Amino acid sequence: MSLLKIGIVGCGRIGNRHAEHAANVGELVGVCDIDAPKADDIAAKMNCNSYHSMEEFLAGEGEMDVVAVCTPNGLHPEHTILALKAGKHVLCEKPMAIKVSDCIRMITAAEANNRRLFIVKQNRYNPPIVALRELIDQGKLGRICSVQLNCFWNRNPEYFENTWKGTLDLDGGTLFTQFSHFIDLLYWLVGDVKDVHAYVDNVAHKGLIEFEDQGVAVLNFENGAIGTVNFSINACKKNMEGSLTLFGEKGTVKVGGQYLNELEYQMIEDYEVEDLPKGNPPNFYGNYVGSMSNHDKVYENLVDVLQSGGSIGTIGIEGMKTVEIIEAIYRAAGRG
Repeated sequence: MSLLKIGIVGCGRIGNRHAEHAANVGELVGVCDIDAPKADDIAAKMNCNSYHSMEEFLAGEGEMDVVAVCTPNGLHPEHTILALKAGKHVLCEKPMAIKVSDCIRMITAAEANNRRLFIVKQNRYNPPIVALRELIDQGKLGRICSVQLNCFWNRNPEYFENTWKGTLDLDGGTLFTQFSHFIDLLYWLVGDVKDVHAYVDNVAHKGLIEFEDQGVAVLNFENGAIGTVNFSINACKKNMEGSLTLFGEKGTVKVGGQYLNELEYQMIEDYEVEDLPKGNPPNFYGNYVGSMSNHDKVYENLVDVLQSGGSIGTIGIEGMKTVEIIEAIYRAAGRG
């Protein structure tokens, strides 16, 4: 069986990470970025072709199987749809988009062109989260009564200097860039949200970002559960906590640490989670670290689906659900 031919559009930090994983599971044939030095640097390091426009990239790599979209959030729909129309499967970084309407366009383009659309949600592969999903699927927690999500990270002024981050049109908001993985898990573990009340504010990043740096939301889920989301990028000096606590009729479980990487508490009727495998370390970006680096598993799933008929880890509809919940929170907070 021949190796998948993979290309990457967007050669920033996450694009570099994708390049390594793409080369591990397939053949990295080309990279693309309008910032020519960024594309050229990865191409030289990975011994592949470099392009500086999407049109040249798609035309020059006609036999490419998959395009990984690693551009700024607001550009995901444009680049995804261009790749799908060119007959390529697409692996799109989080968040899928920053508008539900754009998610629908992306899903429609995938269906119209008979291509597969994968959305990166790597925190689903964290060992404690895998165990928690199994507990729910097996009914060991009973009916989920409530959920509490805490996201307390640090993003200092340097993070937003000379970048698209912090802008409404390309970044979209703290829940999109920093915490969309966490919102995804609310949907994946608890389900659809039908009603939201929320407040957001910018207290420590005025003049640096065009949206909130902290907020709180109360969620009413379709299944009757209620939930709270508390988030901030104002933790002093470093990331403090990323935690999810589920209260069920038969058990309570808290997954915590900074990145949902530790099983911090469990009290379950007649059951105990034991011997969890060690997870991957978080992504390291110099002055700060991000979510768990499970991109190896994302790429393994890509290969399994396209070459062995496996099931997509996160489909387009699920990617859209994250955007739908975030839009509802921002709308309830009066952000439009």
